[in-house]
Amino acid sequence: MREEVTHVPDIVVRHIDEQMAERIKALARERRWSINEVILHALRYGLGLSPGDVFSELLLEPGDIAHLTGAWDAEEQAAFQEALAALAQASPSSLADAATRQASQRSETF
Repeated sequence: MREEVTHVPDIVVRHIDEQMAERIKALARERRWSINEVILHALRYGLGLSPGDVFSELLLEPGDIAHLTGAWDAEEQAAFQEALAALAQASPSSLADAATRQASQRSETF
């Protein structure tokens, strides 16, 4: 059986400013992704082709001291980001139902 080869074009992006380049590199380090993966994910999300925002919780305001504390390593940060992404995709009613069940279970144990 012969496998069909799909042509995927390469695109060159010019004139990336220093702040954007540094942010791309920082995301790559934090997520343990290649720079190409970061750019592809950012493009997919920016063009509305991605379900959910992989980067929203990572977009920090310049000068945000929370980022400077260094409390989590890259692996912990990635796990937390995955959990946040899962929560962002969950419906509010399912989260409320789960919270109600947990509260009733706690009150039954007292």
